[in-house]
Amino acid sequence: MTHTYNISGMTCSGCVAKVKNELLKLGDVAEAEIQLPTPQAKITMQKHIPVAALQKALDKAGDFIITAADGEMHGTINEDNKSTVLRTYKPVILIGAYITGITVLPQIITGNFNWENWMTNFMAGFFLTFSFFKFLNLKGFAESYSTYDIIARKWMGWGFVYAFIELGLGVAYLLHFNPLVTNTITFLVMSISLTGVLQSLLHKRKIQCACLGVVFDLPMSTITVIEDALMIIMSGIMILAAL
Repeated sequence: MTHTYNISGMTCSGCVAKVKNELLKLGDVAEAEIQLPTPQAKITMQKHIPVAALQKALDKAGDFIITAADGEMHGTINEDNKSTVLRTYKPVILIGAYITGITVLPQIITGNFNWENWMTNFMAGFFLTFSFFKFLNLKGFAESYSTYDIIARKWMGWGFVYAFIELGLGVAYLLHFNPLVTNTITFLVMSISLTGVLQSLLHKRKIQCACLGVVFDLPMSTITVIEDALMIIMSGIMILAAL
């Protein structure tokens, strides 16, 4: 039997060699064809090997994530897929939990939960955190962002500008600067960003999400849509509240 898998984390021919070498060490793997541009692996096996076992093998090769791409044996690998998804998006989940926690706590302590105040603080934490990871490798972020953003595809410089816009928005929310202007800019900028994300997903392009810069290898997915949509919804609500 031959199945196709997506593999994230491969960046060069050396990675391909490491991945193939570890997969072929598995006793039931007869052949492994690794493609870097996609990046995918077509694995011919004598009997079904769970994704968890494949992932364990790749852990020895480096920081690679393998997921089923052809929907093979859904019932058997369902739990493996859940584990892989959780592992892939762990950075985003942890960051979201931290921002939510540190912004909800002051509201609970005061005993008077103010939704508008909480959203303002949450968005400040969101933009400051996400811009921080972009600044760790600003050039790398700009290059990655230019692969799917509708403006950055035409002008890569937009990726550099975008990182500073996020930083500026984070500071503006933190200082509660002119809510109407701040939220309007957020609504427009995030709507543009979401457009590029949706286009990539609709065309089923397998590319890296640049939301956390290039520090983490996150695939473009519905998680990215949720992040952008959440900022759009929050800023929209606060625009209406300010009018």
